Amino acid sequence: MKIRMSGVVEESIVDGPGIRFTIFVQGCPHRCPGCHNPQTHDFLGGYDDDTDSLFERIIKNPLLDGVTFSGGEPFCQARPLAELAVRLRAAGLGVMSYSGFTVEELIREASSENAYMELLNSIDYLVDGRFVESLKSYECRFRGSTNQRIIDVKKTIEQGHAVTCEL
Repeated sequence: MKIRMSGVVEESIVDGPGIRFTIFVQGCPHRCPGCHNPQTHDFLGGYDDDTDSLFERIIKNPLLDGVTFSGGEPFCQARPLAELAVRLRAAGLGVMSYSGFTVEELIREASSENAYMELLNSIDYLVDGRFVESLKSYECRFRGSTNQRIIDVKKTIEQGHAVTCEL
Protein backbone atom coordinates (compact mmCIF):
# COMPACT_ATOMS: atom_id res chain seq x y z
CA MET A 1 0.00 0.00 0.00
CA LYS A 2 1.10 3.53 -0.71
CA ILE A 3 2.21 5.72 2.18
CA ARG A 4 3.22 9.40 2.25
CA MET A 5 6.59 9.71 3.95
CA SER A 6 8.76 12.40 5.44
CA GLY A 7 11.67 10.03 6.10
CA VAL A 8 13.07 7.24 8.24
CA VAL A 9 15.72 6.69 10.88
CA GLU A 10 16.99 3.17 10.41
CA GLU A 11 18.40 2.73 13.93
CA SER A 12 16.99 4.97 16.65
CA ILE A 13 17.34 4.67 20.42
CA VAL A 14 15.16 7.70 21.26
CA ASP A 15 11.83 6.67 19.67
CA GLY A 16 10.99 3.76 21.96
CA PRO A 17 12.71 0.93 23.78
CA GLY A 18 15.70 -0.79 22.22
CA ILE A 19 16.92 -0.23 18.69
CA ARG A 20 14.04 0.87 16.48
CA PHE A 21 13.37 1.64 12.86
CA THR A 22 11.40 4.91 12.94
CA ILE A 23 9.03 5.85 10.14
CA PHE A 24 8.15 9.55 9.90
CA VAL A 25 4.93 9.97 7.94
CA GLN A 26 4.10 13.21 6.14
CA GLY A 27 1.09 15.33 7.09
CA CYS A 28 -0.25 16.50 10.43
CA PRO A 29 -3.44 18.40 11.27
CA HIS A 30 -2.31 19.35 14.80
CA ARG A 31 0.61 21.66 13.93
CA CYS A 32 1.59 21.93 17.60
CA PRO A 33 3.64 25.05 18.38
CA GLY A 34 7.23 24.02 19.09
CA CYS A 35 6.84 20.67 17.30
CA HIS A 36 10.09 18.73 16.96
CA ASN A 37 9.21 17.78 13.35
CA PRO A 38 7.51 20.82 11.73
CA GLN A 39 8.72 19.72 8.27
CA THR A 40 6.22 16.84 8.51
CA HIS A 41 3.11 19.07 8.83
CA ASP A 42 2.41 19.76 5.14
CA PHE A 43 0.26 17.00 3.66
CA LEU A 44 1.66 17.82 0.21
CA GLY A 45 5.29 17.53 1.28
CA GLY A 46 7.47 14.45 1.50
CA TYR A 47 7.50 11.55 -0.93
CA ASP A 48 5.57 8.39 -1.70
CA ASP A 49 6.76 4.97 -0.61
CA ASP A 50 4.96 1.69 -0.08
CA THR A 51 4.55 -0.72 2.79
CA ASP A 52 6.16 -3.63 0.93
CA SER A 53 9.45 -1.79 0.39
CA LEU A 54 9.44 -0.47 3.96
CA PHE A 55 8.83 -3.97 5.32
CA GLU A 56 11.72 -5.39 3.28
CA ARG A 57 14.08 -2.65 4.48
CA ILE A 58 13.10 -3.20 8.10
CA ILE A 59 13.38 -6.98 8.30
CA LYS A 60 16.87 -6.94 6.78
CA ASN A 61 18.25 -5.56 10.07
CA PRO A 62 18.57 -8.36 12.67
CA LEU A 63 19.48 -5.85 15.41
CA LEU A 64 16.08 -4.17 15.52
CA ASP A 65 13.82 -4.57 18.55
CA GLY A 66 10.91 -2.79 16.97
CA VAL A 67 9.43 -0.13 14.75
CA THR A 68 8.00 3.25 15.67
CA PHE A 69 5.50 5.28 13.65
CA SER A 70 6.01 9.01 14.08
CA GLY A 71 5.41 12.04 12.00
CA GLY A 72 3.46 13.90 11.11
CA GLU A 73 0.32 12.20 12.35
CA PRO A 74 0.42 8.42 11.84
CA PHE A 75 -3.33 8.07 12.33
CA CYS A 76 -3.90 10.15 9.19
CA GLN A 77 -2.48 7.11 7.37
CA ALA A 78 -3.85 4.45 9.68
CA ARG A 79 -4.76 1.83 7.08
CA PRO A 80 -1.33 1.35 5.43
CA LEU A 81 0.40 1.59 8.81
CA ALA A 82 -1.94 -1.04 10.28
CA GLU A 83 -1.18 -3.37 7.38
CA LEU A 84 2.55 -2.83 7.90
CA ALA A 85 2.28 -3.26 11.68
CA VAL A 86 0.53 -6.64 11.34
CA ARG A 87 3.35 -7.89 9.13
CA LEU A 88 6.05 -6.49 11.44
CA ARG A 89 4.54 -8.09 14.53
CA ALA A 90 4.24 -11.42 12.69
CA ALA A 91 7.99 -11.06 11.99
CA GLY A 92 8.61 -10.71 15.74
CA LEU A 93 9.05 -6.94 16.02
CA GLY A 94 7.32 -4.70 18.53
CA VAL A 95 5.39 -1.75 17.12
CA MET A 96 4.53 1.54 18.72
CA SER A 97 3.12 4.79 17.42
CA TYR A 98 2.98 8.43 18.34
CA SER A 99 -0.20 10.45 17.90
CA GLY A 100 -1.32 13.96 18.66
CA PHE A 101 -4.75 12.47 19.28
CA THR A 102 -5.47 10.94 22.68
CA VAL A 103 -6.41 7.28 22.77
CA GLU A 104 -9.89 8.35 23.90
CA GLU A 105 -10.25 10.58 20.81
CA LEU A 106 -9.07 7.80 18.51
CA ILE A 107 -11.50 5.26 19.94
CA ARG A 108 -14.40 7.74 19.98
CA GLU A 109 -13.78 8.84 16.37
CA ALA A 110 -12.96 5.37 15.00
CA SER A 111 -14.76 4.30 11.83
CA SER A 112 -14.22 1.95 8.94
CA GLU A 113 -13.23 4.95 6.80
CA ASN A 114 -10.38 6.17 9.04
CA ALA A 115 -9.12 2.73 10.22
CA TYR A 116 -8.11 4.07 13.66
CA MET A 117 -9.08 0.82 15.37
CA GLU A 118 -7.20 -1.22 12.77
CA LEU A 119 -4.03 0.64 13.68
CA LEU A 120 -4.69 0.57 17.43
CA ASN A 121 -5.29 -3.18 17.29
CA SER A 122 -2.00 -3.73 15.47
CA ILE A 123 0.36 -1.79 17.78
CA ASP A 124 1.70 -2.50 21.25
CA TYR A 125 2.09 1.03 22.63
CA LEU A 126 0.85 4.50 21.81
CA VAL A 127 2.38 7.79 22.92
CA ASP A 128 -0.70 10.00 22.83
CA GLY A 129 -1.60 13.65 23.11
CA ARG A 130 -0.54 16.84 21.44
CA PHE A 131 2.86 18.31 22.20
CA VAL A 132 2.39 21.29 24.55
CA GLU A 133 5.39 23.60 24.45
CA SER A 134 4.79 25.01 27.96
CA LEU A 135 4.90 21.41 29.29
CA LYS A 136 8.07 20.45 27.39
CA SER A 137 10.36 18.25 29.47
CA TYR A 138 13.55 16.32 28.89
CA GLU A 139 12.62 14.16 31.90
CA CYS A 140 9.82 12.33 30.04
CA ARG A 141 11.12 9.15 28.47
CA PHE A 142 10.03 8.88 24.83
CA ARG A 143 7.71 11.90 25.20
CA GLY A 144 8.13 15.61 24.51
CA SER A 145 5.76 17.11 27.07
CA THR A 146 4.41 16.00 30.43
CA ASN A 147 0.80 15.76 29.23
CA GLN A 148 1.68 12.96 26.82
CA ARG A 149 1.14 9.39 27.97
CA ILE A 150 2.50 5.98 27.06
CA ILE A 151 -0.56 3.79 26.55
CA ASP A 152 -0.57 -0.01 26.70
CA VAL A 153 -2.99 -0.41 23.79
CA LYS A 154 -4.01 -4.04 24.33
CA LYS A 155 -4.86 -3.45 28.01
CA THR A 156 -6.66 -0.21 27.15
CA ILE A 157 -8.91 -1.95 24.64
CA GLU A 158 -9.53 -4.91 26.99
CA GLN A 159 -10.32 -2.70 30.01
CA GLY A 160 -12.22 0.07 28.20
CA HIS A 161 -10.15 2.93 29.62
CA ALA A 162 -6.66 4.30 29.11
CA VAL A 163 -4.00 2.13 30.75
CA THR A 164 -0.66 3.91 31.00
CA CYS A 165 2.75 2.33 31.43
CA GLU A 166 6.45 3.11 31.35
CA LEU A 167 8.82 1.58 28.84
